[in-house]
Amino acid sequence: MENKEYYINTLKKFLFDYSANIITALIILFVGLWLSKFIAKSFKRILLSRNVELTLVEFLEDLVFWGIRGLVFISVISKLGVETSSFVAILGAAGLAVGLSLQGSLANFAGGILIVLFKPFKVGDKIEVQGEIGKVEDIQIFSTKILTGNNHMVYIPNGLLSNGKIKNLSQKHTSRTDFEIAITHEQNATEIKSKIEQSIKSSSIILKDPKPEIYISNYSETGITYLVRVWTENNDVTQAKSDILSAVK
Repeated sequence: MENKEYYINTLKKFLFDYSANIITALIILFVGLWLSKFIAKSFKRILLSRNVELTLVEFLEDLVFWGIRGLVFISVISKLGVETSSFVAILGAAGLAVGLSLQGSLANFAGGILIVLFKPFKVGDKIEVQGEIGKVEDIQIFSTKILTGNNHMVYIPNGLLSNGKIKNLSQKHTSRTDFEIAITHEQNATEIKSKIEQSIKSSSIILKDPKPEIYISNYSETGITYLVRVWTENNDVTQAKSDILSAVK
């Protein structure tokens, strides 16, 4: 009977001494659980409003959701008097080990996030990167798919893309094409230049503004080289060059 009263008194004393901590821990738990949902959903809405890829949005939403819940869990057990330093140290060591073993994948993942957020290119753009020129077919979490002109699908890691030089050939609707026409001294330079000017004026795909330009870029013992610069829509670059060369052949 005495033991029973002792245990009851001990329990009462424990509840009285730690009631404030228990109530605070419960408040942190319920508020934290609500905040984890609210912040994750808000984060998702922001990403969707920026037209971020849905797969990446859902992954980041889960990452934010469980990251906040992990912090809530540590805060609750800390408030209840549980020593968390060793627990946090174990988690840190585990995270470091995983990070070292997945260095390449994490770099590609981070690169994918940067590409999606800052949008140096988007699906459908024609880009030149890592020695490849092609149309962007898909931007995935770890790599980007590019369809080249010879119908080859190239997968480029996002880490290389985010840290390398990217030439976006579609970001502007027009582009300038430069090419040279070499003639000998025996040929009539004035007539050939006139042919170039006529072909430019008669072309329906060469833009009049900015104004086309024709220069002598080189004069040597063997002949003269004309530099021709014309502006076209991106899809008409090759055709415009072909038309001019055919006219002066």
